[in-house]
Amino acid sequence: MNKLLNDICGRYSRAEEARAKGIYPYYRPISSGQDPVVTMADGRKALMFGSNSYLGLSDDPRLKEAAVAAIQKYGTSCSGSRFLNGTLDLHEELEAKLAKFVGKEEAVTYSTGFQVNLGVVSSLGIRDGYVLLDEYDHACIIDGARLSFSKVLKFKHNDMVSLEQKLKVCEPEALKLIVIDGVYSMHGDLALLPEICALCERYNAALMIDDAHSLGVFGENGSGTASHFGLTEETDLIMGTFSKSFGSLGGFIAGSRKVIELLKHTSRSLIFSASMTPATVAAASKALDIMLEEPERREHLWDLTHYAHQAFRQNGFDINETQSPIIPLMVRDTDKAMAIVTMALDEGVFITPVIAPAVPEKDVLIRFALMATHSRAHIDEAVEKLTRIFRQLDIIA
Repeated sequence: MNKLLNDICGRYSRAEEARAKGIYPYYRPISSGQDPVVTMADGRKALMFGSNSYLGLSDDPRLKEAAVAAIQKYGTSCSGSRFLNGTLDLHEELEAKLAKFVGKEEAVTYSTGFQVNLGVVSSLGIRDGYVLLDEYDHACIIDGARLSFSKVLKFKHNDMVSLEQKLKVCEPEALKLIVIDGVYSMHGDLALLPEICALCERYNAALMIDDAHSLGVFGENGSGTASHFGLTEETDLIMGTFSKSFGSLGGFIAGSRKVIELLKHTSRSLIFSASMTPATVAAASKALDIMLEEPERREHLWDLTHYAHQAFRQNGFDINETQSPIIPLMVRDTDKAMAIVTMALDEGVFITPVIAPAVPEKDVLIRFALMATHSRAHIDEAVEKLTRIFRQLDIIA
């Protein structure tokens, strides 16, 4: 055992300090599916408002059946990368469906959504080019930009003046890639896509949208942010994950044939990683079928979303500018946010904290997320319990 390594790692004390206060909010084991009510490992029941399964498909019997059938035919692993031995007919079938779904020529799947952004942004961030990021972009976009050869410029969140200022300093003939979230995963607000597309046109910039939290929720048939605004043609690249509305694991990028061809041969997180397993591909494909066949899921999710927004506001919560099933309950105090999570679970409500560096210290919040399988009664119970906790901690009047 290397003493220096252990000494350096031992300087990290934040988790232990939270445990000592009895407010450590992470790695809480669940022994059931991601349903509206989950069973914790200690047997307690809890209302699940911490999941990204927006359409409630992650425990759907049809996805399970598709996954089992794929395992029976193909086994549990492809045992290699897509680039070599790990491409199945299932992968190519899903990619064709995804490209059609989001309105692009081609798509390619990766093993995780994180790997998509890591590989795409690093590959397209060419030398003498620019990558422009919203300051609230997901960590995997930021990491992809760090691995690129481009100059990285950050603009203020959804601030078009700030974005234009950054575009003005770029060399006019250089490649400029703007990468944004369609729906921002912590605050639940939408990107200002019409304004961003106008700036792309003015400054000859390319645009990539991370639609991890948009697919299944926004746009025609749940096809995402660009569809929602009618700007699919103006958007060069659309990225999505399967770990949210698709109830599986993995991700994809869709765009023009030429761009996808380049990525399939240069994106390191694609060609040097094992491919999506047969089960996850089959589950994601079945989820896409259900999205198209059952629009009532999305309609119910939006009914719940409007209902929950109103309920929280009426009880004095600050939910910022959310426009989605992601509802930020602003706390602005790290210890209080962690305490709320612990107190809520004791009351039978599973929620998650969002603290620095995921958000600035001044924006610490509780993330409350809805699923189409929730009911209004679930929301009523959670709001009543959280109102009592927030008042106890003097966060709301």
